[in-house]
Parts: sequence; structure tokens; C-alpha cells
Amino acid sequence: MQQRSPHVSRRARAGRPAAAGAVAVLVLAAGAPAASSAPSPSPSPSSSSPSSAPAAAGAGTAQDAAAVVGGERLGRPAVQVAPRTGAPDLPATLTGRSWLIADAATGEVLAARNAHLPLPPASTLKMLFADTVLPKFDRALEHQVAPAELAALGAGSSLVGIKENLPYRVEDLWRGVFLASGNDAVHVLSHMNGGLASTVAQMQARATALQARDTRVVSPEGYDQDGQVSSAYDLTLFARAGLRNPDFRGYCATRTARFPGAVDKATGQRSAFDIANTDRLLGKYPGLIGVKNGYTTNAGATFTGAAERDGRTLLVTVMHPEQQSKVYDEAAALLDWGFAAAGKVEPVGRLVEEETGPDASAAPAAEAPASGVLPHAIQQADHALGPAGWTALAFGAALALWAAGRLRTRRRPHTAAAALPTLPVLPGGVPVPPRPDYAPRIAHSVPARTTAAPARRGATAVGGATAVGGSTRRRLTRRARSLARSTRARLTTTTTRRRP
Repeated sequence: MQQRSPHVSRRARAGRPAAAGAVAVLVLAAGAPAASSAPSPSPSPSSSSPSSAPAAAGAGTAQDAAAVVGGERLGRPAVQVAPRTGAPDLPATLTGRSWLIADAATGEVLAARNAHLPLPPASTLKMLFADTVLPKFDRALEHQVAPAELAALGAGSSLVGIKENLPYRVEDLWRGVFLASGNDAVHVLSHMNGGLASTVAQMQARATALQARDTRVVSPEGYDQDGQVSSAYDLTLFARAGLRNPDFRGYCATRTARFPGAVDKATGQRSAFDIANTDRLLGKYPGLIGVKNGYTTNAGATFTGAAERDGRTLLVTVMHPEQQSKVYDEAAALLDWGFAAAGKVEPVGRLVEEETGPDASAAPAAEAPASGVLPHAIQQADHALGPAGWTALAFGAALALWAAGRLRTRRRPHTAAAALPTLPVLPGGVPVPPRPDYAPRIAHSVPARTTAAPARRGATAVGGATAVGGSTRRRLTRRARSLARSTRARLTTTTTRRRP
């Protein structure tokens, strides 16, 4: 996030306390010391190795070499590159404490330095926010901004200029996020999404699904918070996942847009103003798609970009160069090198794909249930139906089966006899009700739950303790027998009276 993005005036930044004091108290996990305005371009292994420094509470820790996401070499502190014959040299002017360049299509990491080093991400964390929340709302939806939605903005936040008690379309809010890096737009969308805490939890879950294990989310917009960290590797994963969404891709590639303003009290007309993308490479670097830049006094400058050339798309992330303005120069230099080195270097790692959940390959709900298991709708109905409802359901099923048996008996007597027992008929054509044990026999005609199926609450199978079986089945059996006896007695009495 940007407490003050690069386009904020120097005059506004001058009134802030010096960064050194804030930096001194921020201790990051696993070899991620506080970012200063001029970090050492060649930190010693003791200060940059993922396993050498103590971890701060709540901060992410670099991964053990044996389980490094994307490959063991990406867990090493030094520059990692494996050139073949004829490969160009890496740029000599790189000062970023952490950087990575990769092929977006194949996921091959062409070169990296401290790829998993946890550092403050600033507004580049908004890529994860967008990847998490953007698919949830139609872009044409209008939302009336309440004052409470703008109440918790951090001091010095970059703002797009949202006004309370006015409606905004979702697409305007997203332009405010991507172009102006507006924390106010992030907060409004977060409240639409269930609140700040809920959105942070969803972002963390999304990071976990993407295997971004260096990331700890504390605020949805990336505003400086204790323990909030990410890495060059994780930010590259966020960009790669987000760019697969056409809306995400469109917003981050937008250079300028009109944004709704306040209502003129004299005319009653609503004004609008221009906003411009704070990504300084957009429109200047050939083939640049986006994606997101960021800056805070504690995080320094961060940038993740994507560029396309000759059918190849490269992703680059640079974090914490020696000078804020160098983040764009170093990103552009890495992109130039990547396009020239493609096919001439061995990959030193790989961008992993999103993990799929255990139910991803489950059969669709419309498919027939497994043998002995009632459909999901009936499982849910068990919570709503009481004993009377289940009694009616059981008798309805019994009568339906009895009627079907009678029909099949009339049409194909030999087939019906095998399916259901033939029921006697009293003089006058009055059918005799089923025997007292007929209802439970019908119940047992449904396949019982298999031993492999797990026990579930509700009507999971006929014969289960909470379905038409167990104590409930015995109760229904007693009712069926009682009803059968009384019905037979009435029919016998009526038939006797009709005889001459």
C-alpha cells in the first residue's frame, strides 16, 4: 500500500517524521531486517539468509531449504542464475534487496535474488486484494458509501478521493485501487465484502491457496503494520494469478480514467476528475501490461510488472532498492535481460500453481447419490421434518409402492409377483390392507448404507439412526401395524354389513 505514493508532493512528505526512527523499531522475520533508505547492496549471509535471523512475532519466516516453494535454489540468499553459452550478463546496477524475473506462461524463474525474503510489500499487496475480492461483485453494481467505511484509514494513506453518502460503481472503485492506489477504495470494497477483518482473512486464505507462504496479511491495502510481509516470489504469484482475470488485467493496464467527484450544491450536478496510473513504466516500457507499484517509508519502493514481447510474457518483481526511483529502472533492466536471455539460461526455480482443494474433483451434485445414501436435499430435510413429517413421508412412499405394485400386477402378473407380494381382495373388490410387517419390508427394499460411507448427521441412509430406521423405523412400524389393524377391522365390519 502507499502511505504516500510516488506522485504525492515532496512538500506533503516533508512534514513527516524521519523514516529512520520508524525503521529502527521494525524487525522482520527470518533475515528481513528493517528496510532503510540505503540498504547494503550485498548483505552478508548472516543478515539475508532465510534461516539465520530470528523471527519477529507475527511476521513470515523464510522457508527451509528442504521445503522451499518453487525450488531449493530460490531459498538461497545470493543471486541465482544459470547461464548457458551466449547468455547475456545480468545488469550490474541491481540494488534491490530482493528481486525475481520469471516466464508467466511456463512459470520458469530465469533469475532471482532472495526470492523468499519476507519484506514489507506496501501497495503491491493490493494485487492479492484484487485477486481475492474482484470476482465477487459485478462491475456495474452501485454502492452508497457510508461514513463508517472511510473511518479507519491510516494516517498518510494515498486516496483516490471517495466522498461519503454518494454512490459509486464497482468499476470506479477498482480504478481507484489500481490507478491511484486509493486506500479509501480498498476500504469501501472491503466493507462490501464483509468488513476489513473478513477480507484480511480471505486474503490470507487466498495466499495459502496460491502457496504464497512468505505472506502475512494484516491490512487489506498494504498499509504498514507490524508483521505484515510478503516476498518477491509471492508478489509474482499474485500478479500471475490476477492477470488471468480479464478485469484485473484491464484495470492494471489502464493509464487514465475519469473518477466521480462531489455534487455541486449550486447546480446539483455531480462532478468528475481525472486520475492517472502511478505506475511510471506503464506507457513507457514497450509491451508493459501493468501490474502494481507501492511505496511507504518503512517498505521503501516495491514494484511488480508484466510485459509482453514476441509472444512471451515476463513477470518481474523488485523490492527495496537503494533509492526509491530506482525500482522502475531496475525492473526495466531485468525485463530487458529476461527477453534477451529467454532460452539461453537454465531455470533456477519455478512459479508454482494454485493448490486445489480436496473437493475439487468431487462429482457434481446433480449426479446420482452413492448406493445407500439419500440425496443431499433429503439430508437437509431431516433437520426440518419432525416425527409427523417423517411418518407422512414413510406412508406416502409405502402407498406409492403399493399402488405401483397393483398396477404392475394388473399389467404383468408374473413380473409383479416377483417385485411385490400379491395382496388379497375381499368380496366386493375391496383390497385388504398390507400385513403389519409390510411397511418395514418396503423400507428395507432401499439399499442400506454401505460400510465404506461415513456416518453423517441427518437422513443419510435408510436404516440409519436418524433416518427411516433405528428407533424411528420401529416407531413407524408400530404405527403402521396399528393403522393396518384398525383399517382391516373397519373394512371387515363394512363388508359384513353389506352381505344379504
